[in-house]
Amino acid sequence: MLHPSYSELMEVVNSEVEPGEQPIVNSRYSVVMATAKRARDIIAGAEPLVYAAGKKPLSIAVDELNSGKLHILGDE
Repeated sequence: MLHPSYSELMEVVNSEVEPGEQPIVNSRYSVVMATAKRARDIIAGAEPLVYAAGKKPLSIAVDELNSGKLHILGDE
């Protein structure tokens, strides 16, 4: 099982949304796309934003999102 779960990641991403506003992330797909894009950036040479010794790029991206260091931008 993936830890943290999709629902936990969605809560972290939407934590800064004011009550009554549209959530930034409404689906698992958004979380998957954001972490996959960040993992590709890390593979291409981007510096990880969290401690990453021995971790795979996707795990690093999930950790970055879960720690609040990676943000998903909503539609504007």
